[in-house]
Amino acid sequence: MLKPRPTATREIVNLDGIWRFAVEGPETAAPWSGPLPGALEAAVPASYNDLFTDPSIRDHVGWAWYQRDVWVPRGWAGERVFVRFDAATHAGRVYVGDRLVAEHTGGYTPFEADITDLVAPGAPFRLTVGVDNRLTNVTLPPGTITVTRDGRRSQTYLHDFYNYAGLARSVWLYSAPALRVEDVTVVTTIDGTTGVVDYTVTASGDAEVAVRVLDATGGEVARGEGAAGSLRIENAVLWRPGAAYLYDLVAEIRDGDTVTDSYPQPFGIRTVEVRGAEFLINGEPFYFTGFGKHEDTPVRGKGHDDAYLVHDFQLLDWVGANSFRTSHYPYAEEVLEFADRHGIVVIDETAAVGLNLAVAGGLTGQAPTPTFSPETFNDETQTAHARHLRELIARDKNHPSVVMWCVANEPSSTEEGAREYFEPLIALTRELDPTRPVTIASVIFATCENDRIADLLDVICLNRYYGWYLDTGDLPAAEARLEADLRGWAAKFGKPIIMSEYGADTLPGLHSVWDSPWTEEFQRSFLDMYHRVFDRVPEVVGEQVWNFADFQTSNGIHRVDGNRKGVFTRDRRPKAAARALRERWRRIGHHKPTGGEPR
Repeated sequence: MLKPRPTATREIVNLDGIWRFAVEGPETAAPWSGPLPGALEAAVPASYNDLFTDPSIRDHVGWAWYQRDVWVPRGWAGERVFVRFDAATHAGRVYVGDRLVAEHTGGYTPFEADITDLVAPGAPFRLTVGVDNRLTNVTLPPGTITVTRDGRRSQTYLHDFYNYAGLARSVWLYSAPALRVEDVTVVTTIDGTTGVVDYTVTASGDAEVAVRVLDATGGEVARGEGAAGSLRIENAVLWRPGAAYLYDLVAEIRDGDTVTDSYPQPFGIRTVEVRGAEFLINGEPFYFTGFGKHEDTPVRGKGHDDAYLVHDFQLLDWVGANSFRTSHYPYAEEVLEFADRHGIVVIDETAAVGLNLAVAGGLTGQAPTPTFSPETFNDETQTAHARHLRELIARDKNHPSVVMWCVANEPSSTEEGAREYFEPLIALTRELDPTRPVTIASVIFATCENDRIADLLDVICLNRYYGWYLDTGDLPAAEARLEADLRGWAAKFGKPIIMSEYGADTLPGLHSVWDSPWTEEFQRSFLDMYHRVFDRVPEVVGEQVWNFADFQTSNGIHRVDGNRKGVFTRDRRPKAAARALRERWRRIGHHKPTGGEPR
């Protein structure tokens, strides 16, 4: 699905701002009809949970409703009119007047509706959007709903971040011609100093298609005719980590000499390859340094905020990071566009977090419920997972910053049924995009001996917390266990290994002369220990600390105002570990460090 862009043939109206708001009740039950009752208003984009002081809204489980009046520009006569939502967490229903025009399930990918026949240029219409935050065994992420004794719904879930809900990303009204560009796919390769650009343009009907490639100055460097083709750009400037360069492929629908629709698709010329135990970008070994992140800020929750976007990337640059993972869901498109422009490398992940009932069993001491079964995560879950993959790749396939797809985070890959569940999904990912490697972030309980799916992956991504959840506070014991773990994976699979999570909860300002858990000194010593091990294991090609910044979680006695593993606080103040990472990462750049004596 193409992101709305203003062009000579298209116009957009941003619908962000203050909307009328209500949570589900006797007067606001679906299907929707009429104006919203009450006087509540909510900001868009933002999660609604932290906007209000009423705990019944923060803890609400079910539908919530947004509504506003929208004017269609009078100059849009004769054009098709669309309303687009960049996301609605976790499901959405859209009404124009009282007419249902769109439904979507999945909280982090866009959807839209053609509303041309229901609106009139120069006239207003009532736009109502329902968002449903309920999670079940067939949603991603999954969860369970129970009813309390007093009749309230209660939501539990298996992921360790707060279940923020609402319209957390922008809403758009846009116009486009009836015969228009509907999709663009760009795939690049390198032939010496020449960039090879394979393109496919999908139109809404039979159309004459032409394309032009513009460089960063707007100069034309290639052109082609037809809905698909291959173009060559001599002396191409490559997109490189830390040195981004973008071209535009301008797709045009023509009627003779007249351009009836035009859409510019930014892209970068670069290649990605796994060769043996190396991860290569443009044929050169690349070493990942960075973080798992979250879309999480005070008051806004998961609401996208351009100011935080700019500041977070400034902190990535300051600390010397070259990458991050979109843990644990696709981020806003603005984030990937910013990464494209600034040369930051991205591992792009679906919302498949929590497909692991064994973790709950381990925490409670009870025998775990089987993760994969007709009653738990089943064929319907797998179908939903496949839909998430299709929507993720369709949205993000043209971003040069995206170098790998992550199918899931910490699934129960050791259980019976794991291979049957994941093998078709991994195959689907490669079918949808054969140009990028595929991975899964592996839970600490999955070892090189008991994991059932690692052989299907291109890169081994490991989430490990030796010294925190295991061998708590005992860094020498944790160091030995970590190195043995990594060398086992390396010996068995011979694939690149990325430590996709490692970290320790840390309270800013808490200090000790000893390495005591929760202190700033312990977080720094913890990370130093991991880095010594990484430098001794040649197959390790990346380190992404958990987490970039502290973030909010559900209620739980094992969390103190959320997860505190951030190197920065939730309001982006550095802890001591941030300066230690800065010293290391700015020294090593994009290259694999070596050092330390083997144990």
